[in-house]
Amino acid sequence: MDTFRFANPDILYLLLLVPVLILIWAAGNRRRRLARDRFGDPELVRRLIPDYSQARMTVKFFMRLTAFILALLTVARPQFGSRLEEVKREGVEVIIALDVSNSMLATDIKPSRLERARQAISQLVDQLRNDRIGLILFAGDAYTQIPVTNDYLSAKMFLASAGPDAVSKQGTAIGAAIELGIRSFTPESDKSRALIIITDGENHEDDAVEQARLAAEKGITVHTIGIGSPEGSPIPITAGGRTDYLKDREGNTVISKLNEKTLREIASVTGGNYVRASNSSIGLNEIYNDIGRMKKSETNTVMYTEYNDQFMVPAVLLFLLLLADLLFEDRRSHLLRRLGIVASDLKKAER
Repeated sequence: MDTFRFANPDILYLLLLVPVLILIWAAGNRRRRLARDRFGDPELVRRLIPDYSQARMTVKFFMRLTAFILALLTVARPQFGSRLEEVKREGVEVIIALDVSNSMLATDIKPSRLERARQAISQLVDQLRNDRIGLILFAGDAYTQIPVTNDYLSAKMFLASAGPDAVSKQGTAIGAAIELGIRSFTPESDKSRALIIITDGENHEDDAVEQARLAAEKGITVHTIGIGSPEGSPIPITAGGRTDYLKDREGNTVISKLNEKTLREIASVTGGNYVRASNSSIGLNEIYNDIGRMKKSETNTVMYTEYNDQFMVPAVLLFLLLLADLLFEDRRSHLLRRLGIVASDLKKAER
């Protein structure tokens, strides 16, 4: 349903000055009338100042008062209705595949591998302008969390819920993430597509390198970010309000280690970069800077604008009123009197 609003409603508080201005004008008008009455006989005063017109001064004041109101309405920017606007953008398409397996809960990267990765992605989204972004979550399988979009606000909102609970199957299937990424890019962006994989690299499910080769054949560059440490870290789990560490079937504490070899090979076969994350930097900005040098493609994006500005209506009325104010004199016009349109008060008095 179409609605009406002001984009800058705080400006409208200045309308409270309108009754104050009217009171000031009325008080000043009364003082002038009393001063004329004290000066002498009212009829004699009118003959001495034949061009004076109280009616014209009143009209002039209210014209300027109306202009003041229209000026406030213009600055407040009235808006009404809605529209869909097609915007041409030049940028690249970037899909981030984020590992949300239990091993990403390890804390060798503070506060955890997963939380630090989410923070870095969120900061990257804040820097985006014309590029399109998508998000894939993967563990034992891969799922589309956010299709490729320019809606950065929604991207950040869905990113906040990315965690082990968002997937139904645990494990680490990097190949499935690459395969889903290949299918998730829009066809018209063949020369400007990049897939960024953020994971600890412990691939247990499929042949990720073979999927990377298929991505390279499609013209997709795959960059990898290894998050974790080669020494490894236990995986904390919370159950019944208690925090413990994940154990294998023999009861031994599972240590999750960064597998850089696989991640380097995935990036290499597609011409991408591998970056090892640290507590100070995930490496996402470095990779995105490289992506920024890729050939950008033009895409038509439909943007929904909820409100359409209507400030031109009061602005045009304001211009016309100011023009009329310049032409309208606050005293009787000699020109009109000479043309016989307005009779002189002196001639009336002589009769």
